[in-house]
Amino acid sequence: MSEGQSFFDKAKDMAADLKDKAMDLVDGDDDKADEGIDKAGEAADKVTGGKYADTIDKAQDAARDHMGGSGG
Repeated sequence: MSEGQSFFDKAKDMAADLKDKAMDLVDGDDDKADEGIDKAGEAADKVTGGKYADTIDKAQDAARDHMGGSGG
């Protein structure tokens, strides 16, 4: 992420990163993908001290939507 990115671009990049991490953890298993998204979001919350929790939640939802899954 560069400093010049808009808030939307940062959220979009975060969603893509969460999706990629989840897909790396699983191979077509929806439950494991959802678990991976949750773990990636928790890790991001920990790193940011919860400062961006709402954005991270939206990124998690976007990752689930992209994979055709449901919210968690």
